Amino acid sequence: MSKILIIGATSALAHETAKHFATEGADLLLAARSPEKMTAIASDLKVRGAGRVETFEFDASDLHRHQELFDATFEAFGELDMLLIAHGTLGNQKLCEESVAETLKELNTNFTSVVSLLTIAANYFERRHRGVIAVISSVAGDRGRKSNYVYGTAKGAVSLFAQGLRNRLAASGVTVLTIKPGFVDTPMTAKLRKGLLFAKANVVGEGIYRAMKQKKDIVYLPWFWAGIMLVVKSIPERVYKRLSLG
Repeated sequence: MSKILIIGATSALAHETAKHFATEGADLLLAARSPEKMTAIASDLKVRGAGRVETFEFDASDLHRHQELFDATFEAFGELDMLLIAHGTLGNQKLCEESVAETLKELNTNFTSVVSLLTIAANYFERRHRGVIAVISSVAGDRGRKSNYVYGTAKGAVSLFAQGLRNRLAASGVTVLTIKPGFVDTPMTAKLRKGLLFAKANVVGEGIYRAMKQKKDIVYLPWFWAGIMLVVKSIPERVYKRLSLG
């Protein structure tokens, strides 16, 4: 059975994805900041059929503990087949505009910490010549918008980094999957007004699971966001900069 490390395991998308792996009897190591939430999720996954479920209290912003997390995973499972990086924050754009410190904090959480984790994982899987590295980016990284360009910058950088990593690891037989969700109804977006484009977390979680199993390179979730972003990216900058896209 697969041995999977899930970082940001208490997020709605990570939990929904983990449910599908649990039904296969996978061994799961959950890493997140809240031990209470992880305990509840671990119990749920065990009921659903997971083999072993271990937890590791972990703040991704603490870069010095990243290697420790992987060491704990190897100690628990001996090896690793898949990694899902699902942590992140949707920061306050206005606050970021007013504060360099706040901007750097968001970039550290959503980009720098991801790069650190991806680098450690890439070196491990490259030596094994197999494995799946999946990272949740966002459609927000495809083009900057005034309402969330700090978040979008981080996600766009993550997508670009993953693209380079995918090119590097292709010869080693390692899959690097970039996941680009659109709007998803989760606690992270609780303050946003919901519209027709909002998807349910369980739908996106199933999409992530299938993409990891099928060893995809890039996936937009739900699928229609690929078309939407194709149109958005085709708009000339002289026109785009005058648009009010929220």
